[in-house]
Amino acid sequence: MSKKELIVSSPDAMHALGKRIGGAVFPGAFIALYGDLGAGKTTLTKGIAEALGIVGILSPTFTIVRHHEGRLALDHFDAYRIEDPDELYAIGYEDHLSSGSVVIMEWCENVPDALPKDRLEIKIVGSGQDPRRVLIRTRGSGYEGILEAV
Repeated sequence: MSKKELIVSSPDAMHALGKRIGGAVFPGAFIALYGDLGAGKTTLTKGIAEALGIVGILSPTFTIVRHHEGRLALDHFDAYRIEDPDELYAIGYEDHLSSGSVVIMEWCENVPDALPKDRLEIKIVGSGQDPRRVLIRTRGSGYEGILEAV
């Protein structure tokens, strides 16, 4: 397990961080996002998606998951309204995990038991106009290249 801590000073800088991450992701990568409302999780996701050739990212709060096609497919989950991991499995979560798509999940703190063992964890601390502290940690193999890209 490796980790890195960054200070991100603006939404544009958060988007740029996402683009660097997106340039290094690989098929089947799982990115677990943690942070309060307004921390910048969706802004980061938009940057990752842009690096994959995907635009028009919206938070999937009410749909739980949105699938996007790009250089690599992206499945964007929002677990904000999930109270039990079984709700994820009921909508085909395992199929998404095995599809080869990059999976980004916001609000992972709500479903810790549903997260794959190997993943990239990104915790964003802060909100409003304040700079964000971004803690990035690898879990399992294959994610070191992403950490090096940031």
